[in-house]
Amino acid sequence: MAPSVAARGKIYKAKRRGEAIPEGWALDGEGKPTTDPEAALGGVMLPMGGPKGSALAIMMDVFSGVLSGSAFAGHVTNPYDPSKPADVGHFLVAIKPDLFMSLEDFKERMDYLYQRVIGCEKMAGVERIYFPGEIEQLTQEERLKSGIPYTNGEIEALNNEAKKVGADLLKC
Repeated sequence: MAPSVAARGKIYKAKRRGEAIPEGWALDGEGKPTTDPEAALGGVMLPMGGPKGSALAIMMDVFSGVLSGSAFAGHVTNPYDPSKPADVGHFLVAIKPDLFMSLEDFKERMDYLYQRVIGCEKMAGVERIYFPGEIEQLTQEERLKSGIPYTNGEIEALNNEAKKVGADLLKC
């Protein structure tokens, strides 16, 4: 999970597509708010949740960077820079719920939490409240049925990589 307002990958995607990013996602290299993805990549992503989110981001950096022995504190290599390994670390947690209660009780409690979250009173103009990860799950189901929409620029970038390794090219 990205501890920033939006995942950095969304900034790269906006850059590839020639789109602006929403206000509040990033600061440029001078610390000024920006909607320009190029300037955002030269600056810093803003943490979700303000100061409390910043604390969570630091703890994620401790767990996935400091403790794992990989890069941390902004030193993970850009995923589009093939000049050196990314040195990205990961932090995984596995929890066995039935060590704390019966699996049936856990499922009932999770369903209750889910129903409470999605059943909350909605703000004007909001049709549905989603549980964390639910939008991505629904998007995956849709993509499996109808495919992944790409812009011509993304197809060109993929074809440039395909040419390097002799793979078949995609059609626009």
